[in-house]
Amino acid sequence: MVRTWKAGRFELTYTHGQPLIMGIVNVTPDSFSDGGRYNQTNLAIEHARQLVEQGAQILDIGGESTRPGAKGVDADDEWKRVEDVLNELMGWNVPLSIDTMKTKVMARAVDLGVDILNDVNGFRETGAEAVLAQSNAGAVVMHMQGEPRTMQNSPEYGNVVSDVEAFLNKRLVALEQLGVNASRILVDPGFGFGKTLQHNVDLMKATPLFSTLGAGVLVGVSRKRMIAELTGQTDPGLRTAGSVAAATYAAQHGAAVLRVHDVRETVEALKVAFALNQ
Repeated sequence: MVRTWKAGRFELTYTHGQPLIMGIVNVTPDSFSDGGRYNQTNLAIEHARQLVEQGAQILDIGGESTRPGAKGVDADDEWKRVEDVLNELMGWNVPLSIDTMKTKVMARAVDLGVDILNDVNGFRETGAEAVLAQSNAGAVVMHMQGEPRTMQNSPEYGNVVSDVEAFLNKRLVALEQLGVNASRILVDPGFGFGKTLQHNVDLMKATPLFSTLGAGVLVGVSRKRMIAELTGQTDPGLRTAGSVAAATYAAQHGAAVLRVHDVRETVEALKVAFALNQ
């Protein structure tokens, strides 16, 4: 069955086994995987171009690292990092996502015409819900226990799947009451954001359950510690194989969007997996 995600200028469609691919562009000096590699406007734009050529259908631009222990960034500084990149990419006719927790950055992105607000804090900052509701942007609502600086210290849950499901459902209800239809929203269980390895594994296996909340599911595990713990690969740049395996599993279990660093490898793996599953 074809499903549609309404996101700003676009109506994006996906089916079971054929999710949309969101390519990651970190315009930051300290992201866990590629911090500093694309921290200049021209480098970030060239990286975005390569991701689109490799098959990315959405570009997710971030100006603040949310890795465990990351230091916060002032909203104005965060915006300065991404503004010129977004201005260039707006002319590409590619869906653009801004990865931010800050209402001020969201508002500026919406004014610029960005299509998707991707908030690891689930639109809980004062004013964030209103910015989304007053726009036509799509949204990614993520679960995070705690905040980036301390979230991995000692995460605990009664039952991680039911706790995360309850949080995401509550956020969906709150946004729908403000007029944000579920057709504009994706939910993200928040792999690695206040979770142990077992929590992450349990959440990945629950992908079909999260799909029943009424919004599509975004899965973002690319190069994360979860992959390192499962493979033993400590170098983030060498976690491609494990990341692609996880992405393929998520696609086969109903993920709507895969947020990845390794676009070409993920696209090719999914083509093979989908063909073999027909």
